[in-house]
Amino acid sequence: MIYTRPDGIQLASPVPMGSYSPDDVVFLLKDLSAIALERGTEDREEAIQGGKHYSEMLPIEYQPSEPYLRLYEETLRGTARRVATAAAVVAEQIMAKRSGDVVLASLARAGTPIGVLIKRYMREFGDGRNPAHYSISIIRGKGIDDNALFYMLQKHPEADIQFIDGWTGKGAIRKALIQACDKFKRDYGIRLSDDLAVLADPGRCSETYGTQEDFLIPSACLNATVSGLMSRTVLRDDLVGPGDFHGAKYYREWTAEDRSNAYVDEIARHFNDVRTEARNIAADLLRRKDENATWKGESDVRRIQRDYGIDDVNLVKPGVGETTRVLLRRVPWRILVNDRDNPHLAPILMLASERGVPVEEYPDLTYSCCGLIKPLGRDER
Repeated sequence: MIYTRPDGIQLASPVPMGSYSPDDVVFLLKDLSAIALERGTEDREEAIQGGKHYSEMLPIEYQPSEPYLRLYEETLRGTARRVATAAAVVAEQIMAKRSGDVVLASLARAGTPIGVLIKRYMREFGDGRNPAHYSISIIRGKGIDDNALFYMLQKHPEADIQFIDGWTGKGAIRKALIQACDKFKRDYGIRLSDDLAVLADPGRCSETYGTQEDFLIPSACLNATVSGLMSRTVLRDDLVGPGDFHGAKYYREWTAEDRSNAYVDEIARHFNDVRTEARNIAADLLRRKDENATWKGESDVRRIQRDYGIDDVNLVKPGVGETTRVLLRRVPWRILVNDRDNPHLAPILMLASERGVPVEEYPDLTYSCCGLIKPLGRDER
């Protein structure tokens, strides 16, 4: 079947990408693997703060040290059951909210391993459900990949789309999704649910979540090697045409270091044990749905901006997942923590030590931690 845009432009066909089985996920992304898109951390940071959009280039992928990899494996073993519970809670809510067919649309790339877990749970415990699962791009400041949406809507005309991500920080992607769905309705007359299902929602900005606690999801510790060997997504007019999906690179050369399938396998093996607990938690969350999405985390971000004299809110990255990203691919200035003894912070404290980044305790923090990106021109530490 040929899939098209409303203006008649033919959509590109999905190409095999990533190290997951196609039974787990199909990437609706254009393969840009042959193009040199990476820029050094300092150079990229200067470009971003100078006005260049982050989606026009890629960071050089962090190569973890052996001690850090050992810490990652320890963290995975220690949290696998908890992550399995959160994934199962989300899956149970999705099945309860959407009685008909559903398509899972993970937001690349942090959402992809989470979407794989949710699909596996639904396939095993969903009474015959085996939802299609795609990984698609959404980019802050530019929006969602409309071509990916058109492809899913035409290939699965009877299904609802459920968006999935890993966690929330201050809610930037949640806001981007709301805006994207509103724009899609204005432009094409098609209303999509902007519900974003996440494992952890410390920002209090999602209506479907596994927990609101800011705990460490191990996939946040690594980059491509725990996300199907995929890069972040790229959107540049000279690389992405009218019928193309947003772009990404598939790092095939790191196959020997890939942990993507081992990660989801380790977590999924706990599903049967946590199933009853997850159903009970999900049922309770569904009863308390009016308490969701309070956006409480935004007040913390405003307080941090004020206390540290930061004008650009995009330089404040709250939560374990976002703080880890700051340390892996930005120029960190400070790391704020609610408690240095918090066991979820061990990988963050190791990365901060490796990079010589100061760690400060910050009282009454809603999140476990917060990463501050160094503003250009500010030399003090």
